[in-house]
Amino acid sequence: MTTSTTTDSPVVRALDGVVGAGDAVVSVAPVTLGSPGRARPLRVRVSAPASGTGLPVLLFSHGNGWSHEGYAPLAAFWAAHGFVVVQPTHLDSRRDGIPFEDPRFGEVWSSRREDLVQVLDQLDTVLDAVPGLAGRVDASRVAAAGHSWGGQTVQMLLGARVLDDAGRPGPDLSDTRVRAGVLLAATGLGDELVPFAREHFPFMRPSFAELATPTLVVAGDADRSQLSTRGPDWFTDAYTYGPGATDLLTLFGAEHGLGGIVGWDAAETTDENPERVAVLQRLTTAYLRTALDPADPAWTLATAALGELGGEVGRVDTKAAGTTTDMTTGTTTGTPARA
Repeated sequence: MTTSTTTDSPVVRALDGVVGAGDAVVSVAPVTLGSPGRARPLRVRVSAPASGTGLPVLLFSHGNGWSHEGYAPLAAFWAAHGFVVVQPTHLDSRRDGIPFEDPRFGEVWSSRREDLVQVLDQLDTVLDAVPGLAGRVDASRVAAAGHSWGGQTVQMLLGARVLDDAGRPGPDLSDTRVRAGVLLAATGLGDELVPFAREHFPFMRPSFAELATPTLVVAGDADRSQLSTRGPDWFTDAYTYGPGATDLLTLFGAEHGLGGIVGWDAAETTDENPERVAVLQRLTTAYLRTALDPADPAWTLATAALGELGGEVGRVDTKAAGTTTDMTTGTTTGTPARA
């Protein structure tokens, strides 16, 4: 199955009719936030549309090794279409982070979540960094998105927990200020990790049963990880087991980079596909608009457009809120349905 190498395709044009034209974007970086005890200063990028009021906030957590300088294809699009996007640089960043061999690296997973919490705690400082932004933001409407390790980071804010060695869910690390989420190629259950991952990444044993926040899961059907013996379906576990993860976008032919969301010139972009990224940009925008404002029909209109014109790009599956599958018995409660 192939997809277009251009963004000028029928499905992209239809989705543009849903999300509308973008605004000019103002972006400021680095903005340094208070972070007592952190091994490095907490620096973020803030991107926002040049006009508009009542703007929602979108936190974005990058994948392993990246920084606030990456993911321009997503961050710039979201900002142009009405979101204040805040991208922290986590401590695993290759730019100025803690190397893998550092003993402190084992705690980076928890510091990643704390970075996002610090952004929310210091949101006034973040907004003041962009001239003219203060007073134009609706701080009651906050969403979070993350790619790969960033997805694992964000899912904790959405309610997912980490299992201990005995298989018991750890503490609740959710944040009620976050009202919706998008998990991009987020890793799944830890039952079939390879030995290296089991030894070095013990936090990769999530329980999704507590993930109750409205969430869109995005996965590529050609995404195969070296960390698990599972196939591409590993990246759909949050949808299968999370009661709040009611929607799954599967991108056909997509590998871990989902077509190039990190950047076109990034080594991680092994499946460069402009149309795939364009569809992802627009569908995530539509989902977040509706998730933060249920009266907004953007998600319904966008999924209809994908179903009618984007059959070679991907599909959306939906289920009723609260539908989940028991990890032990495999029993599903509720009724999943394809859009």
